[in-house]
Amino acid sequence: MTSQESGDFQQDAARTAEHEREIQDRIEAKEERSFQPKEGGEDKPPQTGAREYPIPPLPREALEKPGLEGDLSLKPMWDAPYYKGSGKLAGMATLVTGGDSGIGRAIAVLFAREGADVAIAYLDEHEDAELTKQAVEKEGRRALLLPGDVADPTYAEDAVRKAVEAFGKLDVLVNNAAFQMHAKSIEDIDYDHFDRTLKTNLYGYFNMAKAAVPHLKAGGSILNCGSVTGIRGSQELLDYSMTKGGIHAFTRSLAGSLIKKGIRVNAVAPGPVWTPLNPADKPDKTPEFGASTPMARPAQPEEIAPAFVFLASPQTASYITGEILPVIGGY
Repeated sequence: MTSQESGDFQQDAARTAEHEREIQDRIEAKEERSFQPKEGGEDKPPQTGAREYPIPPLPREALEKPGLEGDLSLKPMWDAPYYKGSGKLAGMATLVTGGDSGIGRAIAVLFAREGADVAIAYLDEHEDAELTKQAVEKEGRRALLLPGDVADPTYAEDAVRKAVEAFGKLDVLVNNAAFQMHAKSIEDIDYDHFDRTLKTNLYGYFNMAKAAVPHLKAGGSILNCGSVTGIRGSQELLDYSMTKGGIHAFTRSLAGSLIKKGIRVNAVAPGPVWTPLNPADKPDKTPEFGASTPMARPAQPEEIAPAFVFLASPQTASYITGEILPVIGGY
């Protein structure tokens, strides 16, 4: 009996996480890492939010893939204490991939604050996922943990089935899980690395959408997490940028396909965001992460999540489908 037949997705997810760490080790072995902090004299970056956010230089953080948020010394800000819910997703059942940490955790919390139950799909970051579950329940909503690898279509079907069984329906799918690994040259990207990126970022989105669509009704929606790299490209994220551009095209194409069913499909394209993804990729770059944006800092997850609430809610986005919403800290 295969692991899929026995429903043992956690073992497959653990193998995928180990696979990601092997790719990380190969890339990091090719690079010399050094960092010299900038010296003063520059204007302090602007603060435009409800509370003050960290500015570069940030700590030099290094995580093993897939990256535990709990291991970061500078914790991402996801709880959005000044965000007040108003029932925009009242009574809805939602599923968020990559919901254990980072943007996914912030989305899960705000969805719950807006009245939704949340199924949290994640790879094998169990400690992070449990904290997200507790945060959703603290908002008074139900939470369901679904460990596994979105690149596996059998897992995708199982995750959606369990969410529907737990909540009685499914109204919103958020595709957010991602694999990212910098490489200085196309010659440094072997086919194993390339395949992992595409399997998680493209196959994963397709698998989850395909599994979810039969359960979505009119008024439901699919939200995809794209990236500014899918708009501008990134010379050291060649494969990742390719997948994010593909996600944008997938969003627009699927939107056209599903609108007759009353299902909207949109994407948010974030710029740099302080999550475990980058410390598990380019730890030498974390001190200046986000410094090149007009706001001269990375976003925090709680600054990205409201865009997903806006696009998920039929109260606020009923006439929006096929859109790519950049949230990138200015142009």
